[in-house]
Amino acid sequence: MRSASVTRKTKETKITAEVNLDGGSVNLSTGIGFFDHMLTAFAVHGGFGLQLHAEGDLFVDCHHTVEDTGIVLGQTFAKALGDKGDIARYGSFYIPMDEALAFTSLDISGRPFLVFHADFQQERVGNFDTCMTEEFLRAFAYHAGITLHCSVLYGSNAHHEIEAIFKSLGHALQQATALREGTLSTKGVL
Repeated sequence: MRSASVTRKTKETKITAEVNLDGGSVNLSTGIGFFDHMLTAFAVHGGFGLQLHAEGDLFVDCHHTVEDTGIVLGQTFAKALGDKGDIARYGSFYIPMDEALAFTSLDISGRPFLVFHADFQQERVGNFDTCMTEEFLRAFAYHAGITLHCSVLYGSNAHHEIEAIFKSLGHALQQATALREGTLSTKGVL
């Protein structure tokens, strides 16, 4: 079973996550309604089982909770993937969401990097600062060991644009974590 759990506690947040790459129930709570919606979309579209509970200093703002959730989720995915052998490694996916179109391409390479292109016209969706989308993705990519490229090609509604990003990330990860025989690398290891 390709699953793992991680708990991280700081003076700003306490987060526990459990991921099953091969499916399962989705149950999460971060205290940020829109972020819960995005993480649910990510897990459902990726076909991942995800249990996540976050408590953070939301009286400050959503920054610490969102970024630390990215850290913990990235660590959990890295742990579930183990040595990254026997996976497809690469994944790419477009998601249209009404007027918006987003694209994600990734490589589970062990070489973390983020390229992010989006220009949100709204600063907030609910109690989620739209700029935190990039912060979450950076934390996730760096702690999962993923080269991650995410772009909103066009759109005007930040809710649609961000949701398309999270859904495309889920689909691209589903492709990349799919089982295959042997390590997809000329080096023989990732």
